[in-house]
Amino acid sequence: MNLRFLITAGPTREYIDPVRYISNASSGKMGYALANAARKKGHKVTLISGPVSIRPPFGVRTVRVVSAREMFEAFKEHLPLADIIIGAAAVSDYRPHEAKKDKMKKASRPFNLKLVPNPDILSFASRRKKKKVLVGFALETQDLLKHAREKLEKKKLDVIIANYPEVIGKNKATVWMIDKDSNIVSMPEDDKNKIAKRIIDEALETWKDNNPRKKLHR
Repeated sequence: MNLRFLITAGPTREYIDPVRYISNASSGKMGYALANAARKKGHKVTLISGPVSIRPPFGVRTVRVVSAREMFEAFKEHLPLADIIIGAAAVSDYRPHEAKKDKMKKASRPFNLKLVPNPDILSFASRRKKKKVLVGFALETQDLLKHAREKLEKKKLDVIIANYPEVIGKNKATVWMIDKDSNIVSMPEDDKNKIAKRIIDEALETWKDNNPRKKLHR
């Protein structure tokens, strides 16, 4: 059987007013590479993408979103039919409590911005996991593998990909792949398309382990 991949990619934007927003430096390159790698293996792919400047891979269904809440709503819609979920998006953890309708004028006094948490997309998926495969990413500035393992366990992931901020926006990356049995595979610096292929292969092998009675068509 051919599988259905659900992949998130890119950043989200949380608007403060019509022209200002909170976001991050994610380029979406890894998420798009993952979508392309899964599609090339003959699987159906839905890519939920935040604002990026990358052309969607051919043959991939792409859903464009802006905010974390928009990504969450699109994710909930497509989750039930997905076999393998890969959360590669850099979703904003917080959003402004209230976005202003008009552009704020500059003032000399300090400006306090109240933030509230955004939905945790991977945690939502883990509660509805069943036999699905759930792959997440951990980007850290220190104690990378320690924090990655903690996230793997907390969110009940099958696989987590750990990396440092230096990979953001680059065509190459160095990553560590950790499975639910705490096995670690180190991937020295390589093209993100090649790394994506290895991650897809690992996800497919994990799916076979989770679904031993089902046959995967290649």
